[in-house]
Amino acid sequence: MSRALHQRSILIRALRTSIKQSEQQVKYVHSDSGDPRFYSLIQQGNAMFLDEQRRSGILSHKITVNGVRLHFETTGDGPHTVLLLPGALGSSRTDFSKQLSDFDKKEYTLVAFDPRGYGKSIPPTRTWPLEFLQRDADDVNGLCQKLGLKQASVMGWSDGGITAMILAAKNPDLVKNLIIWGANAYITENDMKIFNSIRDIDTWSEAMRSPFMALYGEEYFRKQWSNWVDAYQAYYEKRSGDICKDDLKKIKAKTLIIHGIKDPLVPLEHPDYLHHHIKGSRLYMLPEGKHNLHIRYYREFNFLVENFLRSSMKSPSHL
Repeated sequence: MSRALHQRSILIRALRTSIKQSEQQVKYVHSDSGDPRFYSLIQQGNAMFLDEQRRSGILSHKITVNGVRLHFETTGDGPHTVLLLPGALGSSRTDFSKQLSDFDKKEYTLVAFDPRGYGKSIPPTRTWPLEFLQRDADDVNGLCQKLGLKQASVMGWSDGGITAMILAAKNPDLVKNLIIWGANAYITENDMKIFNSIRDIDTWSEAMRSPFMALYGEEYFRKQWSNWVDAYQAYYEKRSGDICKDDLKKIKAKTLIIHGIKDPLVPLEHPDYLHHHIKGSRLYMLPEGKHNLHIRYYREFNFLVENFLRSSMKSPSHL
């Protein structure tokens, strides 16, 4: 065996050992549902990897929050922590794969969360109380407390954007920056017509339907998607369509609202309303963007968001 091959063999064995040690460290941390040093222990586990591996790798975790085992993923080792909140029935991987892979891992530590009953946060089966988005916001806040996270930027898509606004309003010291897209603070009769028009998943394109089918199976997805429409109908009927309108004036975070002009699910009145009621917010319109603009136009989206976040890096958030 040549000297170069021998050195390579030694390096591979050392790398495998470090990965095994790190996995053991992560498993140990998983069993702890209340230690505020949780995230520090994860960072220690990350330190066992080579620099490039640590920055590019995505670690999976579970922790008990509000009586439920929640799944989340982390990547990067930057000083600026960013929470990623998915849309309806979404998960960290289905909704944020291009952010988890492409954000600058030297600048950011990304924490992507699966809400209860979504993705890998099953069990439990998803339930739909009247204020289900407020419950999701409480879960995110609980997760931050368990991780010992004192301040972060928050990115939320669609339902995740609504959750992010509620979180920012209730916890102004936690949420430093807010990036939302495909979100709304209220529901109209026209919105309910749109939602009911997509209740039957058989009318969806295969491209739209297949990621959910792969994640959940047909029975769970079909039932929970219909439940989601019913949950918004409850907001419309029992709260006069008001989801979180009163929360907007309480948001202190620097806020970027992004909207796709061609979004078929969220009419233009919604980002306009958010822009006018969240003090100091910025509104960016993507001419060709639809509801999933961060997936279809991820390069432009990531560039826009990272530049917005860098503008606030004078006081970076730390764990």
